[in-house]
Amino acid sequence: MTVQPVGAATLQTGTAARQPVQSLDSDTFMKLLVTQLKYQDPGAPMDTNQMMAQSVQLSMMEKMTELSTGAKESFSLQMRTAAAQIVGSEVAYALPDGTAGSGIASAVSFTTGVPVVTVGSSKVPLDSISGISVPAST
Repeated sequence: MTVQPVGAATLQTGTAARQPVQSLDSDTFMKLLVTQLKYQDPGAPMDTNQMMAQSVQLSMMEKMTELSTGAKESFSLQMRTAAAQIVGSEVAYALPDGTAGSGIASAVSFTTGVPVVTVGSSKVPLDSISGISVPAST
């Protein structure tokens, strides 16, 4: 008899089994709260203080999610602004594979999560740049 790991389980129809959700969002929270209210014992209803505490937890979770999203957007904008200001400057860089170099930054690409600066013929992620200086005028 062969035992399949949980992640490899399939239904009789041959489709993959549903993967469990690893996060608790506001929809899931509300479904749990409604289910809890639906099946509560009429002789011993849920404490209103407990229900208010759960509502406050939902509100706090939503606000923290908004703050996190805003912080990510702000950081992304700061990285893009910093990368755009590098164009025309002399930069030094060290890539994770050990490659080091320097040159004039000629362009910036924003197609990935981290802006990529073009230095000569090299594509250098913004977080690999270790120094910036104004080139000597000719």
